Amino acid sequence: MQECEKLYNKLIDKIKSYHPATDLSLIEKSYELAKNAHGSQLRKSGEPYIIHPLCVALILADLELDLESISAGILHDVIEDTEYSFEDLKQMFSEEIANIVSGVTKLDKFTYSSKEELQAENYRKMFLAMAKDIRVILIKVADRLHNMRTLQYMSEEKQKEKAQETLDIYAPLATRLGIFKIKTELEDLCLRYLNPKAYYELAEKIERKKTEREDYVEKIVKEISQKCKEADLKCEIYGRPKHFFSIYKKMLNQNKTLDQIFDLFAVRIIVNDIKECYEVLGIVHEMYKPIPSRFKDYIAMPKANMYQSLHNTLIGPEGVPFEIQIRTWEMHKIAEYGIAAHWKYKSGNKNIKETAEEEKLTWLRKILEWQRDLSNKEFMDSIKTDLDAFSENVYCFTPTGEVKSLRYGSNPIDFAYSIHSAIGNKMVGARVNGKIVTFDYVLQNGDRVEIITSQNSKGPSMDWLKMVRTSEARNKINQWFKQNNKKENIIRGRELLEKEAKRKGFNYFDIATQDAIKKVLERYGFRDWDSICAAVGHGGLKDGQIINRFIEEHNKETNKNKTAEDIIKETTEIIANYGISEESVFKKSKDDSGVIIHGVTGIEVRMSKCCSPIPGDEIIGFITKGRGVSIHRTDCINIINLSEDDRKRLIDANWNFNNKSKEFSAGLRIIGEDRLGLLVDITRIFTDEKMSLTNINARTVKNEVIVDVTLIISNRTELEYIAKRIRGIKGVYDIQRVTT
Repeated sequence: MQECEKLYNKLIDKIKSYHPATDLSLIEKSYELAKNAHGSQLRKSGEPYIIHPLCVALILADLELDLESISAGILHDVIEDTEYSFEDLKQMFSEEIANIVSGVTKLDKFTYSSKEELQAENYRKMFLAMAKDIRVILIKVADRLHNMRTLQYMSEEKQKEKAQETLDIYAPLATRLGIFKIKTELEDLCLRYLNPKAYYELAEKIERKKTEREDYVEKIVKEISQKCKEADLKCEIYGRPKHFFSIYKKMLNQNKTLDQIFDLFAVRIIVNDIKECYEVLGIVHEMYKPIPSRFKDYIAMPKANMYQSLHNTLIGPEGVPFEIQIRTWEMHKIAEYGIAAHWKYKSGNKNIKETAEEEKLTWLRKILEWQRDLSNKEFMDSIKTDLDAFSENVYCFTPTGEVKSLRYGSNPIDFAYSIHSAIGNKMVGARVNGKIVTFDYVLQNGDRVEIITSQNSKGPSMDWLKMVRTSEARNKINQWFKQNNKKENIIRGRELLEKEAKRKGFNYFDIATQDAIKKVLERYGFRDWDSICAAVGHGGLKDGQIINRFIEEHNKETNKNKTAEDIIKETTEIIANYGISEESVFKKSKDDSGVIIHGVTGIEVRMSKCCSPIPGDEIIGFITKGRGVSIHRTDCINIINLSEDDRKRLIDANWNFNNKSKEFSAGLRIIGEDRLGLLVDITRIFTDEKMSLTNINARTVKNEVIVDVTLIISNRTELEYIAKRIRGIKGVYDIQRVTT
């Protein structure tokens, strides 16, 4: 435990370096409890588990957080992994600390019907806790950072899974909160595990020219320092290398090699006030030629996370471009620590600045306004879309001069709903820069947008759902349809469910048991049964999906007392009744289908082409006449619309995840901006990931490019990963799963 004591002493020294209080008994008490609670638990590395919470606490101390935050960081795994409860921490410490630890705790101890549901519920819990106390997410991000630092001890599959989740959620969260100090390290670690070849090649090439680059930066720093001194401006100037992930993204997006990217570093200038920022800008513009259209004034128009700085790219000595960043010390503190900067101990006041918290968490609070009405999938899509879109924003003005930050590709409908739901719902037209524009006009930076409304408006159109680019607008439009037709939708939904159950040979009230209803609510992430019925009524859910789930639960209840021999016998009889010989079904050869039918391996199966299921999809088998069993997704339209007689041919099917050698065909439809080079950017990703394509087709429809690709993959996770990479291409609006 010698290493633990060293880490603990390092933590105490770090806290003392910025915290004026001498009483650190809270930290000592937290450490003693965590050390005893985790006891002999070990990490994957073989180290004592207590090292992990201590390292998390050190990361929080590096952000100079308050004592309660660091205490909760030390205790963050106690409720989840030891015998101590929320009430125990509340009594031993405080309700404040217990609430923070509870907010960080995952829901693994609860039962969910799929990994996706568990993930969605964990994020719901985390974001709700985060809205109450921002320290929850600061600890969660610190926790993820240390886990990423020690990811080498996990399996390769787990490394990629954690790295992708970090790139999707935690790195963008750090960006949203303005904690660039953590964001850049997270992104580099993600690249290291998601694309190790690219990471290490990049590291090697950058290291080769390190000395040459440092000499070049030093020359620029000296020249600017001399000019600022002559102008009697006191400032700090230094070179800052760009992190690997940002270089990697630039190489991909611009289709360039490392040798073709010159601005691999930025020169940062920190001054005392805003006036001096612009004075220094004038000095460097006199010294070096600025590149047109690269100037960004984030002081006049701060980013949504309150980041402020002046950015420009200049042509330096020998014609080599470099980036310049100019900011004040206060701006620099916010840029490095983000919202965490407001939690620093200041004159005994440990409360976060209310305005800063509200501004930084506006996006989250908007999502939480409607999250209760969203299914798990809709909730996860909203979170990922909002986080993913943050780096590619356009800034537009209201007629009064207020700045609105929107996702790249947004239109006036998105703008209207960003102001208020009532504005969007009453919208009948829009003017941009004084001219009437269509609803699908793509907003540009600096546009002045005026929304035309009318009290006689009948509300949004369903067509708007196909046009909007922001999850906020999409969710508010859906919310309008749900609320305005809720009673009718509930009645219609119930009627559709009863009718569908009858069509499939079941009495609705026999299969709609409390247990079955509970399973459906968990599966689709709704809070009550009326919401499910309303979703079915307005088309958000298909009646066949719900009834299929009811029938599945009903069959499980009916079959729970059957033995494996009973199931095999019954399966054999069913198949025999449909004219399939036992020899053609139960093959003696090695099973390579990747699917287990009704608990029996070896059955002759084939993947249906109507829905192209892949491992990770929810599936069901259909006994065909003479061709074995075809495997479909449970949401396949052909399965949902089966006749009563054909429903008898359905048989339970599950993926055989032990069979990892099987390959599957999957289709993606990519919709994007009609721009030069988009198709090249898309195909380059498939080349980089060494993905096998069997078909690619591109066409232009109404100023949009539609690219259909068919690729060979192993599972759904792989498909989602490649879709995520494509979604990051500039100009890509949407990606849809299609049949092959």
